[in-house]
Amino acid sequence: MSYAVVDIGGKQYRISTGDVIRVEKMKEDPGTNVVLDKVLLVSTDEEVKTGRPFIDGATVEAKVLEHGKEEKVLVFKFKRKKNYRRLRGHRQPFTDLQIGEIKVR
Repeated sequence: MSYAVVDIGGKQYRISTGDVIRVEKMKEDPGTNVVLDKVLLVSTDEEVKTGRPFIDGATVEAKVLEHGKEEKVLVFKFKRKKNYRRLRGHRQPFTDLQIGEIKVR
């Protein structure tokens, strides 16, 4: 079982071939292929390669499946005895990626 750790949008994800992951929104259109080059670690059955901070020549191919928004998160601020109440909602945008091939030179 081989896997890799990649940096996407400032966050690190442990991925394998065929995985579907949800990342911060990307500007690529659905159906297009993207190449992720910030690979921090690659593990195969024989060895583990780590980068400083990234592995030179290592890439991960992924396909953009769709864009969307997460469920709404409500933020409620309240101060007692002051009649202060604020209600705000937030829906975080996301992109779903399907991991293709992990390549290491």
